[in-house]
Amino acid sequence: MIHKEGTTILLLVGTKMVVLNLVIWWIWPEPGIFHWSILTLSTVAFLFFLQFFRNPKRIVEQNEKQVIAPADGKIVVIEKTEEQEFLKSQRIQISIFMSPINVHVNRNPVSGIVKYYRYHKGKYLVAWHPKSSSENERTTVVYEMANGVQLLCRQIAGMAARRIKCYLNEGEVVDQGGEFGFIKFGSRVDVFLPVDASVKVKIGEVSVGGRTVLAELG
Repeated sequence: MIHKEGTTILLLVGTKMVVLNLVIWWIWPEPGIFHWSILTLSTVAFLFFLQFFRNPKRIVEQNEKQVIAPADGKIVVIEKTEEQEFLKSQRIQISIFMSPINVHVNRNPVSGIVKYYRYHKGKYLVAWHPKSSSENERTTVVYEMANGVQLLCRQIAGMAARRIKCYLNEGEVVDQGGEFGFIKFGSRVDVFLPVDASVKVKIGEVSVGGRTVLAELG
């Protein structure tokens, strides 16, 4: 399945690739290595965009005591830090780096009500830069679970990612594993957990959005 964020881009890229190849074959009708090289390169480029916007269907087993990964990628940060924007308290931060070959759909890590949502303009530092979480273009979402526990999730643009999509609104009730956004062309997602959460992942581990359990809540 192809994500809705990719339909227009894929149509434009596909059309341009077809036109480019037709023009080349019209100007130089005699087939040669140049023609096949352009055809191969354009096909590879289109397949790259196609795989980037893939949206595999995933059945999520909801569990109110678990925090699941909001994104596919690699765990690059697990540390205690002070969350300054909304929670104003010490938290466990888990960061997931999304490369261009990962699925880029973002999913709700827990069920609950959207207590807070903000979009912030910012820089485009590389996603693993220490200041990217506070200085890059980003969105911040705070979920409040039924038991009153609050959890913050942040989408962060990277050097290549210039478009963040978040579909949530304050006051909205959401389900764990439901789609809440999309980041185009590689970036990072941070999750800020209560300090008493039991972390279930390690640095360097690969996460699967909607399936990997990041932590269990007390």
